[in-house]
Amino acid sequence: MSDTSTASEPPVVVGVDGSEHSLRALEWALSAAESLGSPVVVAHVRSDALQLGAARIASLGKEPELPDTVLNAVRTVVEERGHMIPVRYVSLDGSVTDALRAAARGGRLLVTGSRGHGGFMTLLLGSTSRTLAMTAPCPLVVVPHEARAAGASGGPDAGRILLGLHSGETSDEVVAFAFEAAHRRGVPLEAVTAFRFPPQPGALLAAPSPALQVPPPVPEADDPAELIGEAEREQAERLRPFAERWPDVELVPSVVPGDAAGRLVEGSRDAGLVVVGRHHRHRIGSLLIGSVAHAVLHHAHCPVAVVPPAGDTPGT
Repeated sequence: MSDTSTASEPPVVVGVDGSEHSLRALEWALSAAESLGSPVVVAHVRSDALQLGAARIASLGKEPELPDTVLNAVRTVVEERGHMIPVRYVSLDGSVTDALRAAARGGRLLVTGSRGHGGFMTLLLGSTSRTLAMTAPCPLVVVPHEARAAGASGGPDAGRILLGLHSGETSDEVVAFAFEAAHRRGVPLEAVTAFRFPPQPGALLAAPSPALQVPPPVPEADDPAELIGEAEREQAERLRPFAERWPDVELVPSVVPGDAAGRLVEGSRDAGLVVVGRHHRHRIGSLLIGSVAHAVLHHAHCPVAVVPPAGDTPGT
């Protein structure tokens, strides 16, 4: 069953390869799309062997008729599940990352599993998801294989939204994405800002010689309580316009000393979605997701959304 009124909305694009990881991502994408009122594009990049076979047949002047058995099997899974939104199936050629990136251009979300066929079992994040986290033209959601069975559409079991927030660096697009997700699901939004205390003078190494002795330290102007208070004020100021825009969202501010990635990974155990940002494009044209996003993608226990800043869309 489908509602054609959603066909004009930006789609949720999900990459599949028939693996259990991709089928879990497919289920999450369908649930999210139904909540958003968006159509779904189920995309499968054909194997190199199938692409080569089609090219050889075409070179003989014939129309290649090579069925995409993976996509046909996935179609059966979707139809047996049932869906309330339009679903379109596309077979793609080219490299996996390039093809999915192109398919996601203009999309609302791109959804992938953490690892697909051919990945080493010891790796928690596959190369495709890792590359797309740096280059996807829209927010990317990576669904871990062992993710909590939390629905993407909300409800009492959906789990809160967990936002990794650096008050001076996190872009507006990331914060807005987190608030919108909490609003649609009807769940709390916890904004986590973590910081490290400056090193204490007593932690300095002893000088190797009297000539290199460190002068006595001057009295410290900031104590831990002052540092935490300042961070809390900065976070509150950063979040104020978004809290005013989404007044129904229960905001849980959290300013804690320590490692940001560790806090987010631990919090992901009972969260429904972790939201982190992607760094701006560097002058040399490279893209970075940052150490926090990188660690969260590898170790989170729930789906992770990596949101690009405005205007940071790779050309290819």
